[in-house]
Amino acid sequence: MNAVLRYLLVLTMVLLGAPSLLAAEPGAGPGIGMGLSVLGLGVGLGLIGFAALSGMARQPEQAGNLRSTMLLLAALAEGAAIISLVLCLVVALAA
Repeated sequence: MNAVLRYLLVLTMVLLGAPSLLAAEPGAGPGIGMGLSVLGLGVGLGLIGFAALSGMARQPEQAGNLRSTMLLLAALAEGAAIISLVLCLVVALAA
C-alpha cells in the first residue's frame, strides 16, 4: 500500500470518527463535528468524481458503468455524512 493511500485511509477514519466525538465536547457544540462532516463529504465526493472522470477519459466505452458506480458511491458517502450530522445534532441537543 503506497503512502498516499495510507494517508487517505487514516484521514478518512479520522473524519468519520471525529464529528461525533468532537460534538460531545462540553464547549464545542455541534459546529466542529458538523464542519468536519461536511469537509469529509466534500473531499470524498471530489475523489469519487475525479476517479470516475479519469476512468471515463481512459475508457469511454465504460462510461455508463462508471457513472452508475459513481452515483452509488456518492449516495453512500452522502448517507454517511447525513448520519454524522444527525448524530452531532442529537448529541448537542442531549447535552
